[in-house]
Amino acid sequence: MTTKTAPAPAAAPPLPSRRININLRQSGIYVAFALIVVLFTVLTDGALLQPQNISNIIVQNSYVLILAIGMILVIIGGHIDLSVGSTVALTGAICAVLTVQWGLPWPVAVLLTLLSGALIGAAQGYWIAYFGIPAFIVTLAGMLVFRALTLTTLGNQGIGPFPDEIRSLANGFTGSYLGNVGLGPLGGADLVSLLAGGLCVAGFALSQWRKRSARLGYGQTVDPMPMFVLKIVGVAVVVMAVVVQLARFRNLPWVLVLLAALALGYSLMANNSVFGRHIYSIGGNLQAATLSGVKVKAVTFWVFVNMGALAALAGVIFAGRLNQAGPTAGMSFELDAIAAAFIGGAAVQGGVGKVIGAITGGLIMGVINNGMSLIGAPSERVMLVKGLVLLIAVAYDVWTKRRA
Repeated sequence: MTTKTAPAPAAAPPLPSRRININLRQSGIYVAFALIVVLFTVLTDGALLQPQNISNIIVQNSYVLILAIGMILVIIGGHIDLSVGSTVALTGAICAVLTVQWGLPWPVAVLLTLLSGALIGAAQGYWIAYFGIPAFIVTLAGMLVFRALTLTTLGNQGIGPFPDEIRSLANGFTGSYLGNVGLGPLGGADLVSLLAGGLCVAGFALSQWRKRSARLGYGQTVDPMPMFVLKIVGVAVVVMAVVVQLARFRNLPWVLVLLAALALGYSLMANNSVFGRHIYSIGGNLQAATLSGVKVKAVTFWVFVNMGALAALAGVIFAGRLNQAGPTAGMSFELDAIAAAFIGGAAVQGGVGKVIGAITGGLIMGVINNGMSLIGAPSERVMLVKGLVLLIAVAYDVWTKRRA
């Protein structure tokens, strides 16, 4: 007589993994940036990280970083924009005419300049989205047309000087509203700048904690708590180190405040909004996005409108920094913006990339320019290094994709 054994109880579902989850494609850019900073710090005997030099890197590359924010969205959507350099020149010329020659108040002039940039983007976006012409061809034509319009507007000469407010936005610094505090051997530092840095770190820590909690709630994998805390501490150390150096010099540049607001706003839009998800879906799989009901033409159109508006903002910043609008402004800016996006992790096919990654890519280019200038490297060597860095970044992207 045989006896039947009771069935074994069902195994409990596995708990969410606490293993270290490192995305080489996303984290590699930040490791590379850190290594480049360390390398040039050693080669320049610490001059790279001096307060004034850090401020110079931010101010001198601000317009490229603004362009990179718009360019990363264009590339994520599976397109390219070769006209942003000429758009920077044309919108800078428009702002100069409105403020210097017509005498309009600077807020009105800046607003009209941004609107003109948006119209430029809308004109190109129409041909790309609704007429079906490839973005490469449309923006290549735009690069030539807008450069010609710049020369026509300026009459082959510069227009300036700009109002003090526009120059302050490009070159100015926040005031010492609450005075300085002593930092021992580092000397005095602006209290408002330190508080702003602390708020940024606190906001980052809170957002990461909420993201981790949400992932745990859905049973997804997360990093173990020690690794999570280490990431937060690492970001906090880097941010506060930069803020302390800036606070010791002339406080925070206004353009840095503008960049922080743009980076936060566009990161939230790209990651948390329906419009941002649609951009990723179009670049990742156009056919699937179309079948899913995504309004591909409208999204593409507004991506280029946004690119035009950001190019206009970069044009105002660049013209204000030079204190005049010139016919040669914006030369090769499109190449710097595209390079920043690809170095920052964008995929050639589209569908991949982050706003913070593009900004990091732009900072890598800026640190290379600044560091090689400090060591006295000739311009041809700087171009050689920047070209190799871009090639290595794209090769790394292809390698990680094949490995995945």
